[in-house]
Amino acid sequence: MEFLSIAERFGFRPDALERIRAAVSNSDLQGNGPNLARYATTFPKPSKGDQFEALVRGKFGVKHALGVSSGTAALHAAMVAAGAAPGKDVICPAIGFLATSMAAALAGATPVFCDVDESLQMDPSKLEALITSRTIAVAPTHYGGAVCDLGPVLAVARRHGLLVIEDCAQATGATYRGRTVGTLGDIGCFSISAYKIIGGGEAGLLITNDPRLFDRACQVAEAGGLWRPDRFGPERYPGELFPGTNYRLSELEAAVDLVQLGKLDATVGRFRAVHRRIRSQQRAFREFRWQKSNDPEGDIGCLLRLFPQTLELGKKAAEALRAEGIGAGFLGPDARSDWHLYSDMFPLFAQHAERCRPDLCPVAVDLYNRGISIWLDSWYSPADCDAIAEGVHKVLSAYGTPITR
Repeated sequence: MEFLSIAERFGFRPDALERIRAAVSNSDLQGNGPNLARYATTFPKPSKGDQFEALVRGKFGVKHALGVSSGTAALHAAMVAAGAAPGKDVICPAIGFLATSMAAALAGATPVFCDVDESLQMDPSKLEALITSRTIAVAPTHYGGAVCDLGPVLAVARRHGLLVIEDCAQATGATYRGRTVGTLGDIGCFSISAYKIIGGGEAGLLITNDPRLFDRACQVAEAGGLWRPDRFGPERYPGELFPGTNYRLSELEAAVDLVQLGKLDATVGRFRAVHRRIRSQQRAFREFRWQKSNDPEGDIGCLLRLFPQTLELGKKAAEALRAEGIGAGFLGPDARSDWHLYSDMFPLFAQHAERCRPDLCPVAVDLYNRGISIWLDSWYSPADCDAIAEGVHKVLSAYGTPITR
Protein backbone atom coordinates (compact mmCIF):
# COMPACT_ATOMS: atom_id res chain seq x y z
CA MET A 1 0.00 0.00 0.00
CA GLU A 2 2.94 2.31 0.61
CA PHE A 3 4.02 1.96 -3.02
CA LEU A 4 0.45 2.60 -4.14
CA SER A 5 0.43 5.84 -2.19
CA ILE A 6 3.60 6.90 -3.98
CA ALA A 7 2.21 5.85 -7.36
CA GLU A 8 -1.02 7.77 -6.78
CA ARG A 9 0.98 10.89 -5.92
CA PHE A 10 2.63 10.80 -9.35
CA GLY A 11 -0.54 10.24 -11.37
CA PHE A 12 -0.31 6.64 -12.57
CA ARG A 13 -3.33 5.49 -14.59
CA PRO A 14 -5.90 3.24 -12.84
CA ASP A 15 -4.83 0.15 -14.81
CA ALA A 16 -1.19 0.71 -13.84
CA LEU A 17 -2.20 1.15 -10.21
CA GLU A 18 -3.99 -2.19 -10.30
CA ARG A 19 -0.87 -3.93 -11.59
CA ILE A 20 1.19 -2.31 -8.83
CA ARG A 21 -1.42 -3.35 -6.26
CA ALA A 22 -1.19 -6.97 -7.40
CA ALA A 23 2.59 -6.93 -7.20
CA VAL A 24 3.05 -5.40 -3.75
CA SER A 25 -0.13 -6.11 -1.78
CA ASN A 26 1.45 -8.96 0.22
CA SER A 27 4.64 -7.10 1.22
CA ASP A 28 5.20 -4.95 4.30
CA LEU A 29 7.93 -2.32 4.57
CA GLN A 30 9.25 -3.43 7.95
CA GLY A 31 11.55 -5.83 9.75
CA ASN A 32 14.08 -7.61 7.56
CA GLY A 33 11.87 -7.42 4.49
CA PRO A 34 11.80 -4.73 1.81
CA ASN A 35 12.14 -1.20 3.19
CA LEU A 36 13.33 2.27 2.25
CA ALA A 37 16.05 2.70 4.91
CA ARG A 38 19.54 2.85 3.42
CA TYR A 39 21.44 1.26 6.30
CA ALA A 40 18.80 -1.12 7.63
CA THR A 41 17.97 -2.92 4.41
CA THR A 42 19.61 -6.28 3.85
CA PHE A 43 18.75 -6.55 0.17
CA PRO A 44 19.41 -5.64 -2.52
CA LYS A 45 23.04 -4.70 -2.09
CA PRO A 46 24.47 -2.21 -2.67
CA SER A 47 21.80 0.24 -1.59
CA LYS A 48 20.56 2.96 -3.93
CA GLY A 49 22.42 5.46 -1.73
CA ASP A 50 25.64 3.48 -2.23
CA GLN A 51 25.01 3.29 -5.98
CA PHE A 52 24.30 7.02 -6.19
CA GLU A 53 27.50 7.94 -4.37
CA ALA A 54 29.55 5.51 -6.47
CA LEU A 55 28.18 7.09 -9.64
CA VAL A 56 29.04 10.56 -8.29
CA ARG A 57 32.62 9.54 -7.48
CA GLY A 58 33.13 8.22 -10.97
CA LYS A 59 31.37 11.05 -12.78
CA PHE A 60 33.04 13.87 -10.84
CA GLY A 61 36.38 12.13 -10.43
CA VAL A 62 36.52 12.54 -6.64
CA LYS A 63 37.50 10.22 -3.81
CA HIS A 64 34.54 10.88 -1.52
CA ALA A 65 30.84 11.60 -2.07
CA LEU A 66 28.02 11.90 0.46
CA GLY A 67 24.34 12.01 -0.46
CA VAL A 68 22.26 14.01 2.01
CA SER A 69 18.70 15.23 2.44
CA SER A 70 19.15 18.69 0.87
CA GLY A 71 21.64 21.17 -0.51
CA THR A 72 21.37 23.13 2.72
CA ALA A 73 22.29 19.98 4.66
CA ALA A 74 25.36 19.58 2.45
CA LEU A 75 26.37 23.19 3.12
CA HIS A 76 25.91 22.85 6.88
CA ALA A 77 27.97 19.66 6.95
CA ALA A 78 30.66 21.35 4.85
CA MET A 79 30.81 24.41 7.10
CA VAL A 80 31.26 22.34 10.25
CA ALA A 81 33.78 20.08 8.52
CA ALA A 82 35.80 23.16 7.52
CA GLY A 83 35.87 24.47 11.10
CA ALA A 84 33.07 27.04 11.08
CA ALA A 85 32.33 27.85 14.73
CA PRO A 86 31.76 30.79 17.09
CA GLY A 87 34.53 33.36 16.67
CA LYS A 88 35.16 32.36 13.03
CA ASP A 89 34.16 34.04 9.76
CA VAL A 90 33.13 32.56 6.41
CA ILE A 91 33.21 34.84 3.37
CA CYS A 92 30.09 34.43 1.21
CA PRO A 93 29.00 36.22 -1.99
CA ALA A 94 26.52 39.09 -1.71
CA ILE A 95 24.27 37.37 -4.28
CA GLY A 96 23.24 33.74 -3.91
CA PHE A 97 20.55 31.97 -1.93
CA LEU A 98 20.42 32.47 1.84
CA ALA A 99 21.34 28.80 2.46
CA THR A 100 25.08 29.46 2.03
CA SER A 101 25.41 32.19 4.64
CA MET A 102 22.75 30.59 6.83
CA ALA A 103 24.74 27.35 6.96
CA ALA A 104 27.77 29.31 8.18
CA ALA A 105 25.65 31.00 10.86
CA LEU A 106 24.06 27.68 11.83
CA ALA A 107 27.56 26.34 12.49
CA GLY A 108 28.15 29.33 14.77
CA ALA A 109 30.35 31.35 12.40
CA THR A 110 29.73 34.86 11.11
CA PRO A 111 28.98 35.25 7.38
CA VAL A 112 30.95 38.11 5.82
CA PHE A 113 29.64 39.24 2.44
CA CYS A 114 31.84 39.94 -0.58
CA ASP A 115 30.50 42.17 -3.35
CA VAL A 116 30.02 40.89 -6.89
CA ASP A 117 30.95 42.06 -10.38
CA GLU A 118 28.89 42.06 -13.59
CA SER A 119 28.92 38.26 -13.64
CA LEU A 120 26.84 38.46 -10.42
CA GLN A 121 29.45 36.15 -8.88
CA MET A 122 31.90 36.90 -6.06
CA ASP A 123 34.35 39.63 -7.15
CA PRO A 124 37.86 38.22 -6.57
CA SER A 125 39.35 41.72 -6.46
CA LYS A 126 37.32 42.51 -3.31
CA LEU A 127 38.02 39.27 -1.47
CA GLU A 128 41.41 39.86 0.14
CA ALA A 129 40.33 43.01 1.97
CA LEU A 130 37.72 40.99 3.89
CA ILE A 131 40.15 38.40 5.28
CA THR A 132 41.07 38.65 8.96
CA SER A 133 42.51 36.35 11.60
CA ARG A 134 38.95 35.09 12.17
CA THR A 135 38.44 33.91 8.57
CA ILE A 136 38.49 30.14 8.08
CA ALA A 137 36.83 29.63 4.68
CA VAL A 138 35.57 31.22 1.49
CA ALA A 139 32.27 29.96 0.07
CA PRO A 140 31.84 31.11 -3.55
CA THR A 141 28.43 30.41 -5.10
CA HIS A 142 28.01 29.49 -8.75
CA TYR A 143 24.88 31.57 -9.10
CA GLY A 144 22.11 31.18 -11.67
CA GLY A 145 23.73 28.44 -13.75
CA ALA A 146 26.87 30.53 -14.31
CA VAL A 147 30.28 30.02 -12.73
CA CYS A 148 32.35 32.05 -10.31
CA ASP A 149 35.83 33.12 -11.42
CA LEU A 150 37.46 30.48 -9.27
CA GLY A 151 41.05 30.93 -10.45
CA PRO A 152 41.75 34.17 -8.58
CA VAL A 153 39.42 33.19 -5.70
CA LEU A 154 41.42 30.02 -5.12
CA ALA A 155 44.70 31.93 -5.40
CA VAL A 156 43.68 34.36 -2.65
CA ALA A 157 42.35 31.56 -0.44
CA ARG A 158 45.50 29.44 -0.80
CA ARG A 159 47.71 32.43 -0.08
CA HIS A 160 45.95 32.87 3.26
CA GLY A 161 45.55 29.18 4.10
CA LEU A 162 41.75 29.24 3.79
CA LEU A 163 39.48 26.38 2.77
CA VAL A 164 37.17 26.85 -0.22
CA ILE A 165 33.59 25.52 -0.10
CA GLU A 166 31.94 25.68 -3.52
CA ASP A 167 28.17 26.13 -3.48
CA CYS A 168 27.10 24.51 -6.75
CA ALA A 169 23.38 24.23 -5.94
CA GLN A 170 22.33 26.28 -8.99
CA ALA A 171 25.04 25.03 -11.34
CA THR A 172 25.25 21.24 -11.13
CA GLY A 173 27.07 20.14 -14.28
CA ALA A 174 28.76 23.48 -15.01
CA THR A 175 32.51 23.63 -15.60
CA TYR A 176 35.28 26.14 -15.01
CA ARG A 177 38.33 25.97 -17.27
CA GLY A 178 37.35 22.44 -18.23
CA ARG A 179 36.86 21.13 -14.69
CA THR A 180 33.50 20.36 -13.11
CA VAL A 181 32.46 22.88 -10.48
CA GLY A 182 32.64 21.44 -6.99
CA THR A 183 35.96 19.72 -7.71
CA LEU A 184 38.24 22.76 -7.68
CA GLY A 185 37.79 23.80 -4.04
CA ASP A 186 38.17 21.69 -0.93
CA ILE A 187 34.48 20.75 -0.69
CA GLY A 188 31.72 20.94 -3.29
CA CYS A 189 28.04 21.17 -2.30
CA PHE A 190 25.08 20.51 -4.59
CA SER A 191 21.30 20.58 -4.51
CA ILE A 192 19.72 17.66 -6.36
CA SER A 193 16.10 18.76 -6.22
CA ALA A 194 13.05 19.46 -8.33
CA TYR A 195 13.94 23.17 -8.33
CA LYS A 196 17.46 22.79 -9.69
CA ILE A 197 19.20 21.50 -12.83
CA ILE A 198 18.39 17.85 -12.03
CA GLY A 199 16.44 16.06 -9.31
CA GLY A 200 12.97 14.81 -8.54
CA GLY A 201 12.32 15.89 -4.96
CA GLU A 202 14.63 17.09 -2.20
CA ALA A 203 18.24 15.93 -1.91
CA GLY A 204 21.80 17.20 -1.66
CA LEU A 205 25.34 16.10 -2.32
CA LEU A 206 28.77 16.80 -0.85
CA ILE A 207 32.05 15.86 -2.54
CA THR A 208 35.70 16.16 -1.50
CA ASN A 209 39.10 14.56 -1.94
CA ASP A 210 40.12 15.17 1.68
CA PRO A 211 39.43 12.12 3.92
CA ARG A 212 39.40 14.13 7.16
CA LEU A 213 36.96 16.71 5.80
CA PHE A 214 34.80 13.83 4.58
CA ASP A 215 34.82 12.14 7.99
CA ARG A 216 33.75 15.37 9.69
CA ALA A 217 31.00 15.95 7.12
CA CYS A 218 29.74 12.40 7.71
CA GLN A 219 29.68 13.00 11.46
CA VAL A 220 27.51 16.08 10.95
CA ALA A 221 25.15 14.35 8.53
CA GLU A 222 24.90 10.95 10.27
CA ALA A 223 25.82 11.35 13.93
CA GLY A 224 24.44 7.89 14.72
CA GLY A 225 27.79 6.56 13.53
CA LEU A 226 26.47 4.27 10.82
CA TRP A 227 29.11 5.63 8.43
CA ARG A 228 32.01 4.46 10.63
CA PRO A 229 33.91 1.17 10.22
CA ASP A 230 33.35 0.56 13.94
CA ARG A 231 30.11 2.36 14.64
CA PHE A 232 30.43 2.65 18.41
CA GLY A 233 34.22 2.73 18.64
CA PRO A 234 36.23 5.57 20.21
CA GLU A 235 37.79 8.38 18.18
CA ARG A 236 40.35 7.19 15.66
CA TYR A 237 41.99 10.62 15.74
CA PRO A 238 41.33 13.90 17.64
CA GLY A 239 38.33 15.79 16.27
CA GLU A 240 36.69 12.85 14.50
CA LEU A 241 33.64 12.70 16.79
CA PHE A 242 31.41 15.54 17.98
CA PRO A 243 27.65 16.22 18.23
CA GLY A 244 25.98 16.02 14.82
CA THR A 245 22.54 15.47 13.36
CA ASN A 246 20.74 13.32 10.80
CA TYR A 247 20.74 14.44 7.16
CA ARG A 248 20.55 10.92 5.69
CA LEU A 249 19.38 10.58 2.10
CA SER A 250 16.39 8.26 1.81
CA GLU A 251 16.52 5.25 -0.47
CA LEU A 252 13.47 6.51 -2.36
CA GLU A 253 15.13 9.83 -3.19
CA ALA A 254 18.44 8.12 -3.95
CA ALA A 255 16.70 5.82 -6.44
CA VAL A 256 15.29 8.83 -8.29
CA ASP A 257 18.53 10.80 -8.20
CA LEU A 258 20.55 7.84 -9.43
CA VAL A 259 18.54 8.02 -12.65
CA GLN A 260 18.56 11.84 -12.71
CA LEU A 261 22.33 12.05 -12.47
CA GLY A 262 22.58 9.86 -15.55
CA LYS A 263 20.63 12.55 -17.44
CA LEU A 264 22.83 15.45 -16.31
CA ASP A 265 25.05 15.73 -19.38
CA ALA A 266 22.09 15.66 -21.77
CA THR A 267 20.19 18.25 -19.73
CA VAL A 268 23.14 20.63 -19.55
CA GLY A 269 23.82 20.12 -23.25
CA ARG A 270 20.27 21.14 -24.14
CA PHE A 271 20.46 24.26 -21.97
CA ARG A 272 23.73 25.29 -23.58
CA ALA A 273 22.38 24.77 -27.09
CA VAL A 274 19.28 26.86 -26.32
CA HIS A 275 21.29 29.66 -24.73
CA ARG A 276 23.86 29.69 -27.53
CA ARG A 277 21.23 29.86 -30.28
CA ILE A 278 19.39 32.79 -28.69
CA ARG A 279 22.46 34.70 -27.54
CA SER A 280 24.25 34.37 -30.88
CA GLN A 281 21.46 36.30 -32.60
CA GLN A 282 21.79 39.37 -30.36
CA ARG A 283 23.51 42.62 -31.28
CA ALA A 284 25.17 45.03 -28.86
CA PHE A 285 23.30 48.16 -27.73
CA ARG A 286 24.73 51.09 -25.84
CA GLU A 287 21.91 51.19 -23.30
CA PHE A 288 22.09 47.49 -22.36
CA ARG A 289 24.92 45.29 -21.12
CA TRP A 290 24.76 41.50 -21.10
CA GLN A 291 25.77 39.67 -17.95
CA LYS A 292 29.51 38.98 -17.89
CA SER A 293 30.54 35.32 -18.16
CA ASN A 294 33.61 33.93 -16.42
CA ASP A 295 33.53 30.86 -18.69
CA PRO A 296 31.08 30.96 -21.62
CA GLU A 297 31.77 27.32 -22.44
CA GLY A 298 31.33 26.20 -18.84
CA ASP A 299 28.14 28.06 -17.91
CA ILE A 300 24.97 25.99 -18.02
CA GLY A 301 23.01 28.76 -19.75
CA CYS A 302 19.66 28.33 -18.06
CA LEU A 303 18.89 32.05 -18.26
CA LEU A 304 19.64 35.26 -20.14
CA ARG A 305 20.34 38.36 -18.06
CA LEU A 306 21.07 41.91 -19.15
CA PHE A 307 21.49 45.21 -17.37
CA PRO A 308 19.74 48.35 -18.68
CA GLN A 309 21.42 51.67 -17.94
CA THR A 310 18.60 52.83 -15.66
CA LEU A 311 15.81 51.36 -13.58
CA GLU A 312 13.26 53.29 -15.63
CA LEU A 313 14.59 51.82 -18.87
CA GLY A 314 14.62 48.36 -17.31
CA LYS A 315 10.96 48.61 -16.35
CA LYS A 316 9.95 49.65 -19.87
CA ALA A 317 12.08 46.98 -21.56
CA ALA A 318 10.79 44.22 -19.27
CA GLU A 319 7.18 45.22 -19.96
CA ALA A 320 7.88 45.24 -23.69
CA LEU A 321 9.50 41.79 -23.51
CA ARG A 322 6.47 40.40 -21.71
CA ALA A 323 4.24 41.94 -24.37
CA GLU A 324 6.24 39.88 -26.89
CA GLY A 325 5.38 36.73 -24.91
CA ILE A 326 8.81 36.49 -23.29
CA GLY A 327 8.83 35.88 -19.53
CA ALA A 328 11.09 38.67 -18.31
CA GLY A 329 11.73 39.18 -14.62
CA PHE A 330 12.60 42.65 -13.33
CA LEU A 331 12.73 43.87 -9.73
CA GLY A 332 13.23 47.60 -10.23
CA PRO A 333 12.98 50.49 -7.78
CA ASP A 334 10.15 48.93 -5.79
CA ALA A 335 11.79 45.51 -5.51
CA ARG A 336 10.29 43.19 -2.93
CA SER A 337 12.62 41.39 -0.56
CA ASP A 338 14.48 38.39 -1.99
CA TRP A 339 16.67 36.03 0.02
CA HIS A 340 19.12 35.81 -2.91
CA LEU A 341 20.39 39.32 -2.06
CA TYR A 342 22.43 39.64 1.15
CA SER A 343 20.72 42.82 2.39
CA ASP A 344 17.34 41.03 2.35
CA MET A 345 18.45 37.98 4.32
CA PHE A 346 16.21 38.65 7.32
CA PRO A 347 16.97 35.37 9.18
CA LEU A 348 20.53 36.66 9.64
CA PHE A 349 19.60 40.15 10.82
CA ALA A 350 19.09 39.38 14.50
CA GLN A 351 22.72 38.37 15.00
CA HIS A 352 24.47 39.90 12.01
CA ALA A 353 22.61 43.12 11.15
CA GLU A 354 25.86 45.06 10.73
CA ARG A 355 26.97 42.56 8.06
CA CYS A 356 23.83 43.05 5.95
CA ARG A 357 23.83 46.83 5.47
CA PRO A 358 23.01 47.72 1.82
CA ASP A 359 26.00 50.06 1.58
CA LEU A 360 28.52 47.28 2.18
CA CYS A 361 28.05 45.65 -1.25
CA PRO A 362 26.64 48.39 -3.51
CA VAL A 363 27.32 46.59 -6.81
CA ALA A 364 25.21 43.62 -5.72
CA VAL A 365 22.29 45.81 -4.67
CA ASP A 366 22.42 47.82 -7.90
CA LEU A 367 22.78 44.94 -10.36
CA TYR A 368 20.32 42.62 -8.65
CA ASN A 369 17.53 45.17 -8.77
CA ARG A 370 18.45 46.54 -12.21
CA GLY A 371 18.88 43.27 -14.07
CA ILE A 372 16.36 41.78 -16.49
CA SER A 373 16.21 37.98 -16.30
CA ILE A 374 14.81 35.63 -18.94
CA TRP A 375 14.65 32.01 -17.76
CA LEU A 376 15.09 29.38 -20.45
CA ASP A 377 13.70 25.87 -20.89
CA SER A 378 16.11 23.15 -21.99
CA TRP A 379 13.37 21.68 -24.18
CA TYR A 380 12.90 24.79 -26.34
CA SER A 381 12.90 23.88 -30.02
CA PRO A 382 15.01 25.81 -32.55
CA ALA A 383 11.85 27.63 -33.58
CA ASP A 384 11.20 28.58 -29.94
CA CYS A 385 14.73 29.91 -29.62
CA ASP A 386 14.47 31.93 -32.80
CA ALA A 387 11.18 33.45 -31.70
CA ILE A 388 12.68 34.51 -28.37
CA ALA A 389 15.79 35.87 -30.05
CA GLU A 390 13.65 37.90 -32.45
CA GLY A 391 11.52 39.26 -29.62
CA VAL A 392 14.54 40.26 -27.53
CA HIS A 393 16.18 41.95 -30.50
CA LYS A 394 12.97 43.81 -31.32
CA VAL A 395 12.71 45.25 -27.81
CA LEU A 396 16.37 46.17 -27.49
CA SER A 397 16.25 47.83 -30.92
CA ALA A 398 13.26 49.91 -29.83
CA TYR A 399 14.95 51.17 -26.65
CA GLY A 400 18.63 51.03 -27.51
CA THR A 401 21.26 52.41 -29.82
CA PRO A 402 23.20 49.80 -31.83
CA ILE A 403 26.95 49.70 -31.27
CA THR A 404 28.72 49.58 -34.62
CA ARG A 405 32.15 48.05 -34.67
